[in-house]
Amino acid sequence: MSTHVRKPGWFTVNVFNRLVTWLTRRGISVWGSRVLAVRGRKSGQWRTTPVNLLTLDGRHYLVAPRGHVQWTRNMRAAGGGELHLGRRVDPFTAAEVADDDKTPILRAYLKRWKAEVGVFFNGVGPDSPDDQLRRIAPDHPVFEITLTG
Repeated sequence: MSTHVRKPGWFTVNVFNRLVTWLTRRGISVWGSRVLAVRGRKSGQWRTTPVNLLTLDGRHYLVAPRGHVQWTRNMRAAGGGELHLGRRVDPFTAAEVADDDKTPILRAYLKRWKAEVGVFFNGVGPDSPDDQLRRIAPDHPVFEITLTG
């Protein structure tokens, strides 16, 4: 498994993520944003972070553009969590998608959010050949989520 991680900078942590989280908690989705809540694998406490919810062919996915970050590790341990948009809370279960199955999901994710997250994909974009998307797949965890509420 890849250990790829791109840590967010000061602006992302202190301005951008806080703004998106603030808006999303008030029911304003920024291009599909949700606040992900997942239990910490060590503490058991709820941890939150803004995410982009991708819907593709009637299925829902969470993609980690920054790689194998804390929420992805927690998701593997917890097997699910909650998505928040305003007062709406959607509990879900999660299953990690195999690297060989990520190509169409990564392509759709980049098509929708390349302007926001494209820098984390090392020059690979929505129009890149399948072999390039397969090459970066191990660096970007993808979870298919099933809403249970």
